[in-house]
Amino acid sequence: MTKKAVFAWILAIAGTVLVWLPIIAPLFFSLMLLIRAQIFRLDYLMPAELFPLVLAGAIALIAGAILARSRIKLIGGAFGAAIALVLGGQALAVITGLASGETEPAGWPWILVTGAIGGYTLCVVAMGVGGCLLLWDLFRQRRAPAAQNE
Repeated sequence: MTKKAVFAWILAIAGTVLVWLPIIAPLFFSLMLLIRAQIFRLDYLMPAELFPLVLAGAIALIAGAILARSRIKLIGGAFGAAIALVLGGQALAVITGLASGETEPAGWPWILVTGAIGGYTLCVVAMGVGGCLLLWDLFRQRRAPAAQNE
């Protein structure tokens, strides 16, 4: 394998782990609380709170996708939409007064802000799926030359 291919593998693995972590962490903590206290609580804001991990993972995935010349549109498009939704949701929360507590969390402002957070989470999942598909593509590229040699 060339140095470029190895670097693409490293970026793809690191990016995929960093992008999936904010999705898996709240599920893991909810499961632990359910097992220990028989209470189900899901922190649906955690993926947005862990945005720095998503940002670092997305940058690594995009760099790995560019090096591999694979899944660039899926990962880049999901990342662009995720940025727009998380920033848009935050702006909506500030504009409507939800962020300061001035407005009660109900009605259309609450629906818009939680919808933006839900859309952001779906985009992060799409990036994670894109990272898994990128790893699959890199695996197939690595296997193709080996199959030709046999």
